Amino acid sequence: MQADIDPRSLIGRKAFDRTGAKVGTVDEVYLDDATGTPEWAAVRTGLFTRDAFVPLEPSEFVDGRLRVPFDRALIKDAPDFGVGRHLSPEQELQLYRHYGLDSASSAAPAPDRDFGKLAGHEE
Repeated sequence: MQADIDPRSLIGRKAFDRTGAKVGTVDEVYLDDATGTPEWAAVRTGLFTRDAFVPLEPSEFVDGRLRVPFDRALIKDAPDFGVGRHLSPEQELQLYRHYGLDSASSAAPAPDRDFGKLAGHEE
């Protein structure tokens, strides 16, 4: 994803799958604590449904929309970890595997590394 995009500007934007089908609306953006890079977005998939995590790399933010290069069914099938809290390294690895992506490092992350800090939330 473009590095110059403010992750908070994604919140409330519509997300679409690789075919152009609407997936939902971005609820939250998660940053890698080590780099501050936007890494995941939680997309509300419907009025009474849950949020699905989508990877922001290799997604694109184009014309005010988040384009996720995966099928809607795969996105809706993503592991459900709830929103509003950090993703553990194990949860992040599950998401990488779900989407068939390589994690940032092929080795297991260090146990004390914390992923998924919410954009705009200071601790």
